[in-house]
Amino acid sequence: MYPEAVSTGSGLEDEFSARFNKVALLQTRTSIKELSGGLTNRNFLIETPVDKYVARVSSNSSSLLAIDRGSEFTNSTIAGLGGVGAKVLDYLPGEGLLLISYITGKTFGVDDVAANLPRIATSLRNLHSLQPFDHEFNMFDTQKRYLSIVQEQGFRVPVGYLNFEPMVAQIKKAFEVLFEGLVPCNNDLLPGNFIDDGEKIWLIDYEYSGNNDACFEIGNVWAEAFLPLEALEELVTAYYGAHRPDKVARAWLWALVGKYGWTLWASIQDSVSDIEFDFWEWGMAKYDLARSEFTSDYFKNSLVAVTTK
Repeated sequence: MYPEAVSTGSGLEDEFSARFNKVALLQTRTSIKELSGGLTNRNFLIETPVDKYVARVSSNSSSLLAIDRGSEFTNSTIAGLGGVGAKVLDYLPGEGLLLISYITGKTFGVDDVAANLPRIATSLRNLHSLQPFDHEFNMFDTQKRYLSIVQEQGFRVPVGYLNFEPMVAQIKKAFEVLFEGLVPCNNDLLPGNFIDDGEKIWLIDYEYSGNNDACFEIGNVWAEAFLPLEALEELVTAYYGAHRPDKVARAWLWALVGKYGWTLWASIQDSVSDIEFDFWEWGMAKYDLARSEFTSDYFKNSLVAVTTK
């Protein structure tokens, strides 16, 4: 089950009928309901006499946020064929519309993530074992790109943000020591992007998908659910099948880099998005955590641990 509907009725039909009529599977639709939760697109549950579908319609901020809709289509297709994500049923590149299958199940919240870490680890391994995605996602590069956009456009930058650039450089250098290659990653596994059908946990939403370090994925799952450090240790152990302090450190540091980078994502969204959401507050919550972590003893210890297997 996807997030609950936030609106329905003839207004949506009036707004999107021309677009949806171009999709063969949707021409006999009997209802349209907008789903909650999308921060870079709008999602719709569409019913027909035959089945239910989810239509994802991209927002106007995609290009600034480094979202490649063609890559999203390609990687969603790979994930769907691999039985990890929803199946891709149609794609209208000129319309920014991706049609995917509807998955019946429970959409996770934070508590669900905390209670299902071993099962989530299994889903991550399944995703990471698929054929490579069509491009690389690197948060170091993404953060730099976001920073350039924010500075060029005159968007808000949190106080003291640039003071932590030397720490980011330290992390990048430390990661080179035990680098083990890239795997296909979702890179944006918020709790709401897990759907549990009772047998397995599906991974949805491949906007930011790309080949990446598996520890970025692990750390991002942990960070987006705001879980304690013990949960990260449990997730890493479940994923690798053994206690791996070096991987815990790597995932923790990647989570920190993620918080630092996603802070600027929030700044961009705060300035350009037409979605009703307090992006600045969302970003500052991440930045406040990042500031405390950059200056912690755990940061210094992790830089050492990540280079020692």
